[in-house]
Amino acid sequence: PHIENFDIPKGEKYKEIDINIKLKRKEQQVTVEGNVFDENKKPLKASIEVINNATGEVIGKTTANELGKFLSKLQGGKNYGLVVSAEGHLFQSINLDIPPNKDYIKLSDIILNKIQKGKNIVLNNIFFDFDKASLRPDSKPELERVIKVLRENPTMKIEISGHTDNKGSATYNLKLSEARAKSVVDYISSGGIEHSRLAFKGYGLITPIATNATEEGRQIN
Repeated sequence: PHIENFDIPKGEKYKEIDINIKLKRKEQQVTVEGNVFDENKKPLKASIEVINNATGEVIGKTTANELGKFLSKLQGGKNYGLVVSAEGHLFQSINLDIPPNKDYIKLSDIILNKIQKGKNIVLNNIFFDFDKASLRPDSKPELERVIKVLRENPTMKIEISGHTDNKGSATYNLKLSEARAKSVVDYISSGGIEHSRLAFKGYGLITPIATNATEEGRQIN
């Protein structure tokens, strides 16, 4: 809204007034709803951090209630990372692109695995430029969370697995996925985690988790 005051002199019957008004478009708020469960589909009281992936800044925190439900209000037209965590469980990261014309988003159920041998998580907020193996700066918040988990669990050993889409040859993608996995291990090691606890392996294009027929699916892979 815009408010402007002006006086009409007593006795004035007609007068033209030029008023230039500039209205700023209101930032659209999008309601994001989600549910958090453990492996047995029991609700989890989890903590949720919201990260602006453009800056790496944590811009909001909320918690899931006793039913595992949480709500968050976010600005449309931006890319966010959601990090869902609960004590004794591996955290789950979600990459969330919110279109500018949305007003409500319902997330798929979020399942947190207990910390135990053989479990894995997908790190959805680690970023590389096309055809490169060097980490982008906006990958830092996600990797710092991995470092935190390893510090809190000093006997834990992990493998960082690298994957790609199907663009390019199988040999090329295998090398790229391995180089990217090594970049992640090098960063984690620079955070004080012993190299003996870290392994890396490239799988290239052989184990996709989404279709390679669409740009969105290739990005996920």
